[in-house]
Amino acid sequence: MWIAGNWKDYEVLDTSKGEKLERWGNYLLVRPDPQVIWDTPREHKGWHQKNGHYHRSKKGGGEWEFFSLPQQWSIAYKPDTPEALTFQLKPFSFKHTGLFPEQAANWDWFSEKIRSSKRPVKILNLFAYTGGATLAAAKAGAAVTHVDASKGMVGWAKENARSSGLENAPIRWIVDDCVKFVEREIRRGNHYDAIIMDPPSYGRGPKGEIWKIEDAIFPLIQLCTQLLSQEPLFFLVNSYTTGLAPAVLTYMLATALKQFQGKVDAQEIGLPVSSTGLILPCGASGRWEAQ
Repeated sequence: MWIAGNWKDYEVLDTSKGEKLERWGNYLLVRPDPQVIWDTPREHKGWHQKNGHYHRSKKGGGEWEFFSLPQQWSIAYKPDTPEALTFQLKPFSFKHTGLFPEQAANWDWFSEKIRSSKRPVKILNLFAYTGGATLAAAKAGAAVTHVDASKGMVGWAKENARSSGLENAPIRWIVDDCVKFVEREIRRGNHYDAIIMDPPSYGRGPKGEIWKIEDAIFPLIQLCTQLLSQEPLFFLVNSYTTGLAPAVLTYMLATALKQFQGKVDAQEIGLPVSSTGLILPCGASGRWEAQ
């Protein structure tokens, strides 16, 4: 398992009864987590000192309950280092805050790949959300094309770029359906040295296009291989869908990228839980890298 263990401003304090207690900077949130199927005593005092609680509805969705939580605040990753990033947070629909902290395990991996490559690196980041991977790659020295179908998410990512001192970094911001953008880039003859994708389990494009990961992910990986440069650096696929086990990600990447010289590894990714010393699983990632 790959563990995002370098956070100081974020921490999973405890987990119990379908929920996790998290510290986001100076604020405590309780949010649902489908992986937390255990019923353990809630002994951590933070359960009773929370600043926000997302209540899942039995009918689907849910709503936030707030206790002295600001509308927006920020946290940093690796502050006081050359890799420092700052993210603006705000609770919004369906329990999210605008950041998936477990992805830092992937940020650290590909940032080192970029820095050690000793050459200009062009990266395509699909389903790029609020820009965590985009900013980590840009901070490591890459030129990034950031693509997301949500105009609001791309605007939020730009805000994070400004907060991280990357407002002038070589980042191309694109609001578009990811599959259609890839098809256009192929027609244009554009190429990238690395591709990152973090697709949702289910979603809709700007014109109502339905995305279902089990049906769409392998064709998209295959399509993206046409965008890779002659000497690609890496290809990263992340999945929150429990049905896409690490072995499935390994098989898809190894099959789709067999024409390139490289190796594939896939693992669960996770976050340390400070009260127990155990690891909370948070999906899986597949990594192809050049050899």
